[in-house]
This record gives sequence, C-alpha cells and structure tokens, in this order.
Amino acid sequence: MSETGSAPGTLNVMRRLWTPAWIARHVAMVVLVVGFLGLGWWQISRATAGNSLSWGYAVEWPIFAGFVVYVWWREVKLARRKAAEADAPPADPAVEPAPAVTAGSRPAVRRPVRVSRTPATGDAVEDTDLAAYNHYLSWLNANPGARPGDYPG
Repeated sequence: MSETGSAPGTLNVMRRLWTPAWIARHVAMVVLVVGFLGLGWWQISRATAGNSLSWGYAVEWPIFAGFVVYVWWREVKLARRKAAEADAPPADPAVEPAPAVTAGSRPAVRRPVRVSRTPATGDAVEDTDLAAYNHYLSWLNANPGARPGDYPG
C-alpha cells in the first residue's frame, strides 16, 4: 500500500499522533517510565543496604512503569483506529449493513428510540398492596410533619 493510503501504519494515520497534545502525552509517558524505573532502582539500592521493606517497593515501581506503557499503548492503538475509520470512505447510506458483533468489540452508542405509550385498555386489576402503599404515600404527603409510625392505617 502507498504512503498516502489509510492503512493503520501509514503516515496519514501516524501524523495524528504528532499533534501538540500527543507530544505532551509521549513526553509524559517517557518521564513517568524513567521516573518510576529510577525510583525502583533507588529502592533496590536501599534494600541492598538493609531496608527489607524496600524490596516490595523495588518490585512495585517497575510494575507502575509497565502500567504507564500499557495505558499509553492502548491510547495510541485507539487513536490509530479512530484515524483509520475517519479516513475510510463513507459507506453508502442506502445500504446499511447489520452491525457485526465480535468478541472484544465495543458496543455502538446509538440514538435512543422513542416509544409511544398507549394507555392500557380493558379493566385493570386492582392490586390491593399497591393501593395501600399509594394511600400511605399520599397520607405522608398530606402530613409533612408526621412520622411513618403515626400512620393510622
């Protein structure tokens, strides 16, 4: 594929990762990883000097660095995927295929559908417990200073 195509590894898609916001993210990732690994090395030096608690921290800081790299990589993949989708030619609006659901895919957010409400027809069966509870609530509303234990019913 040429360099002007919209495949995930092309320049058009990668160019979007060099905006000022993404450069700040890249720099923050590098600073955090170097800082966390440096703190891990510092904890190793403290642990070898006799501080046994530092062995736990010596393991913990590199895990934090790995988590930063993991989050950064996921954000890069998501940005590349969105850029590739934005560069893709628009689909024919007359033919709308059914959405394919695959394992690990994110559900699509769609516009809510309004459903018209129609009143129930026929004789509604009265629920005595519901009627008693509604009577209790109306009594509480009519007597704002009353406690629930004051209810006469």
